[in-house]
Amino acid sequence: MKKIEVNINGRDYCLDVEENLRLIDLLRDKLKLTGTKEGCGEGECGACTVIMDGKIVNSCLVLAFQADKSRIITIEGIEEDDVIKNSFIEEGAVQCGFCTPGMVLAAKSLLDKNLNPTEEEIREAISGNLCRCTGYNKIVSAVKKAAKLKRGGDGE
Repeated sequence: MKKIEVNINGRDYCLDVEENLRLIDLLRDKLKLTGTKEGCGEGECGACTVIMDGKIVNSCLVLAFQADKSRIITIEGIEEDDVIKNSFIEEGAVQCGFCTPGMVLAAKSLLDKNLNPTEEEIREAISGNLCRCTGYNKIVSAVKKAAKLKRGGDGE
C-alpha cells in the first residue's frame, strides 16, 4: 500500500492505494466517480480521459500512486451548466454518451489553452477519443460553439 494525496474536482483526498491500482479504478470503484468510463483498457479509446495537472491523460494507463500530489478533473468536476456540456447537447454531439465525458474533457483542455481553435486543432485535440455514434462533425461543431460562447459570442 502507498499513501497518496490528490485533489480531485477541487476536493482533497488522502488515500491508501495498492501499488497496482489504476487511476480509473480509484476513481470509479473507490471514489464512485463513475462518469469516467472504461472502454479498451489500453489507452486507445479515450473513454477514461481525465485532466491531470492540466493535461489530458488516459486514466486506464496511470497507476493511482502516480497521481500523488496531482490535481485531477473528471467529468463530475465540470459544472452542470458548463458552456462545453451545453454546446454538446445543443449541437446533438451526445448520442449514446459513452465517449462524451472524455470528449468534453478533451474540449475543455483545448479551450483552456486556446479560445479560437481551428477545425484542425479541434480534431487534433479530440483525436484520442473514439466515438462510434456521431461521426465527429457534431462534436467539432459543439467545440466551435463552446469556443465562441467562451469568447463572448452568441454561439450562432
